[in-house]
Amino acid sequence: MAYRPRILALAGSTRIDSFNKKLVRIAADGAREAGAEVTVVDLRGFALPIFEEDLEAREGMPEAARKLKALFNAHDGLLIASPEYNSSITPVLKNAIDWATRREAGEPPLGSFRGKTAVILSASPGPLGGLRGLVALRMLLGNIQVNVLPEQQTIAQAHEALTPEGRLKDAAQEAAVKALGARLAEVLARLHG
Repeated sequence: MAYRPRILALAGSTRIDSFNKKLVRIAADGAREAGAEVTVVDLRGFALPIFEEDLEAREGMPEAARKLKALFNAHDGLLIASPEYNSSITPVLKNAIDWATRREAGEPPLGSFRGKTAVILSASPGPLGGLRGLVALRMLLGNIQVNVLPEQQTIAQAHEALTPEGRLKDAAQEAAVKALGARLAEVLARLHG
């Protein structure tokens, strides 16, 4: 792989022992093994206020939002694992994306997202593994001009499927999640190489 893609990996959860944080790390391992440079971030580390245009007009973009946006700007692709909240994505993920889409002087519309490629995943204690939330996430990312690969992975009964150390007990599931990370790395290498 001549071109080494840069991938930003994150979970749409701030819970310390989040299933989706564990899941995205497995996918990140697969991307690294395929030659990508991967940055894993925890949204818990970004104290983002709820997006509000009046706040933005009054105070400008919060520093935490500026730092997160810089991370989106610096990467070619995205690995996103998000829990499903009431058949959609989490408020923390939506809020992070909302802030990162805001334009500052001299920036093109959707500059942090346009043309990027993503893979999406979900882990849930429920029987569908967060599948309904991925429908909403795919739609949102597509609307902000991210190319979302058709391959995705859900892990049902995540409380039983994942070990406390953050690995999947089923070797085939673990391999499938790692393969998604590798697939993203390979696609990005072809697109940018």
